Amino acid sequence: MRYIAVFALLTACALADESYYSFSKSVGSGGGLSYSVTGEGRITAVRVWELYSNYIYGFQIRYGVLWSPVVGYVSGEPNEIELFEGERIIQVSGKYGHYIQSLIFATNKGRSLHVGQSSGNSFNMYPTHPDAELRFLSGRVSGPPTALQAHWAVLDTDSSENN
Repeated sequence: MRYIAVFALLTACALADESYYSFSKSVGSGGGLSYSVTGEGRITAVRVWELYSNYIYGFQIRYGVLWSPVVGYVSGEPNEIELFEGERIIQVSGKYGHYIQSLIFATNKGRSLHVGQSSGNSFNMYPTHPDAELRFLSGRVSGPPTALQAHWAVLDTDSSENN
C-alpha cells in the first residue's frame, strides 16, 4: 500500500512539473542544419523576413534588448512586432511546405504578426499551461527555415528581474 501512495505522489509531482513546460510538435520538411533560438528573460519582439510574399526567408527574436542571431536570411524590410509591458506570445501558427510558408505570432493582448503566404499544411502551436509563454524556437534551416518547433514555459519573473 505504501508503494502505491509513493508512486501516486511521484506521478503527481512529475505531472505538475511538466505542466509548466511544454513543447509543440515540429512542423516542416526538416532538411538542413538544426538551430535553437534562446535568450535570457522575456521575449520582447519578433522580426520576420519573407521572400516576395511567398515563404519565410528568416526570423529573429529579441530577449530584453538583445536580438538573437538571424535564422535563415535577411532580405528587405522585416515585418516586426514589439511587445508591450506584460504582453507575451501565447500562440504560433502558420503554414509549411518544403519551407515555412507563413508565420503568425499571437499575444495575450489580442495582437498578432502575420507574415508569408497562406498556402501549404497548417499548424497551430500553443502551451499546455494557461500562464506559459513562448520561450524559444528550434528547428532546421537549409537557407530559409525548413522546420519549426515552439517551446513554452511559465517565466519566473522574480528571478529574471533580479538578474
